[in-house]
This record gives sequence, structure tokens and C-alpha cells, in this order.
Amino acid sequence: MKQLLFIGLFALLAIGCKSTSATTTKLDRSSQSGIKGNWVITSVNYPGKDYITVNSFGLADSQCFVNSNWKFVSNNNKGNMELTKSGCPAFSSPITWFVNKDGQFVLKVLSAGEKAKRVRDGYVLNVANQSETSFQLIDRIDVGGKMTDVVYQFQKTN
Repeated sequence: MKQLLFIGLFALLAIGCKSTSATTTKLDRSSQSGIKGNWVITSVNYPGKDYITVNSFGLADSQCFVNSNWKFVSNNNKGNMELTKSGCPAFSSPITWFVNKDGQFVLKVLSAGEKAKRVRDGYVLNVANQSETSFQLIDRIDVGGKMTDVVYQFQKTN
């Protein structure tokens, strides 16, 4: 009898402590609709950027993302991103993305022909200062044991 009570209590506790991840929350359709279209990153800022190098999205130095082109399609959560800055690696890739109800931007960079469900790694950034012509994505990174914001400033191109 004690065993049955213990199992029941454990099951109740496990259900009650169910965690929520950025990928399992509901979507913020109005934020997504505002982000659709073609964008360019006009700046990437963080404290100490003159002394510290940040590798963004596991692809390149964060400053290589300045003038990069991004296309967001909100009705199917797909798009494309392209690094174009000289002196930086040339890179172009399809992406999948969405904005959840917590204001988090969830991004996956895909290889050509690859399905998003097969990509295990992605990025969760916060959306800030969203308007019709601009918005920011903020990534939190650990620099020497201190959490630091990396701010990607997006400007609409058309």
C-alpha cells in the first residue's frame, strides 16, 4: 500500500513539475507578422566588443553579421540568411524560425535540403524594440562567468 501511494505521489509530482521550453510554448503571431519580410543587420553590439570576439550562431565572428541579409516568411516560419561582408566567410542558408508567447525568437540554421526536425541545435534569443522598420534580437552569452547581452539590430530593407 505504501508503495502504491509513493508511486502515485511521484507521478503527481512529475506531472506538476513539467518544464516548458522555448520550443513548446504557443506562438506570438503578431510579433511574427511584424518580422516578416527582408531585413539587414545594421549593427552587432555588446560590452567589450573592441576587446572580445563573439562567434555568432557557430558560424562566424559577430561583426561578420553586420550587413547580412535575412528573409523571414511568417506563414510557414521559414526564411533565409546570407553573410555578405568582405573579409568574412561567405555563407548562405535556409532557416526556420518562430516567436513564442514569451517574446523569444527560436532559430534553426539548416543545410540545403535538410528538414528542421532533423536539426537538433538551435538558438533562442529575445525580441526587443520591435517596430514596423526595425527590431533587435538579444542573445545572452557567458563572458568570463558574467552573462552579457549581444544585440543584433535589424533594419527592414523593403
